[in-house]
Amino acid sequence: MIDTSGIQLDFDYNSPELEDIRRCLTVLYTTREGEQPLDRSFGLNVDFLSEPMPVAQSKFALEVVRKTAIYEPRARVKEVTYTQDETGGQMIPKVHLAKGDGDNE
Repeated sequence: MIDTSGIQLDFDYNSPELEDIRRCLTVLYTTREGEQPLDRSFGLNVDFLSEPMPVAQSKFALEVVRKTAIYEPRARVKEVTYTQDETGGQMIPKVHLAKGDGDNE
């Protein structure tokens, strides 16, 4: 299973807004789609959690790329990788990010 609460973010650039971008993406990635009043599409659709691991990883990566482009244009997803936790039961996603078109620096 993919542990969406432990998502790690890796930026390949520096910006004065980096901590704000990190905070915004953390909120986006840890919110389930449909939980946010007034914007029900905010957050990640987690229907992939019940899929086999390779399918879940692909769907998770696609969802992260899509939602990042919509809600945080200051960053762009380059790659999503996964590591196993100590027990081997959870996959921890690591989102590798580059500067997006919305970063004015």
